[in-house]
Amino acid sequence: MNTKQNDPANREVSKPTLRRLPVYLNYLKTQAALGKKTISATAVAAALGLNEVQVRKDLSAASKSGGRPKTGYNIVRLMADLEDFLGYRSTKEAILVGVGQLGSSLLSFSGFEACGMRIAAAFDNDPNKIGTEISGIRIYNIQDLPYICKLIHVHIGIITTKPDQAQNVCNTMLDGGIRAIWNFSTAHLETPENVIVHNENLAVSLAMISHDLEAMLQQEEGKDDTQ
Repeated sequence: MNTKQNDPANREVSKPTLRRLPVYLNYLKTQAALGKKTISATAVAAALGLNEVQVRKDLSAASKSGGRPKTGYNIVRLMADLEDFLGYRSTKEAILVGVGQLGSSLLSFSGFEACGMRIAAAFDNDPNKIGTEISGIRIYNIQDLPYICKLIHVHIGIITTKPDQAQNVCNTMLDGGIRAIWNFSTAHLETPENVIVHNENLAVSLAMISHDLEAMLQQEEGKDDTQ
């Protein structure tokens, strides 16, 4: 038997499943804080407004410990499985470029380490920011980025610059050996196929929220008209 293939940590999961796993983990943490020891997939699905069958499939893809009839999953064990699967237990270091309002907020955010990432250094081209620190993270000259990335073996880069600067920053990151980029700018980045890019487009998220809200309000108005 090939144990690696049967290990959830080595299984491929869909992106929608991958997006739901941190949601499950956060919910489990709230239940653990309330003193609960076990939980069923039915309860998780009901609390999060999801399909029970989908929840079972998601958890079985990421967890080595299945739920037991009547008692469900052991919450502590399931949390550990999800954290292992998501890589939260092996901290990965990252660098950030663009210490404006958004960049400064991310540097001050204390929740990254709980998700397995630590920002080791920040970069900017503003002489007034270079050499200073935010939340203990030192800000360096952008020109030093390739050298520092190779020195500390960082492979994750976060871009929080203006769109017209993003591609140049991306190119500099690639020179430093960055293999995964979290792009908060609205620019489309041109990268080699072996580089991972995740675009965190706030405008798209806002458009989705606005669209869903408008649809909900129209539906509610329609119900009021029929009463």
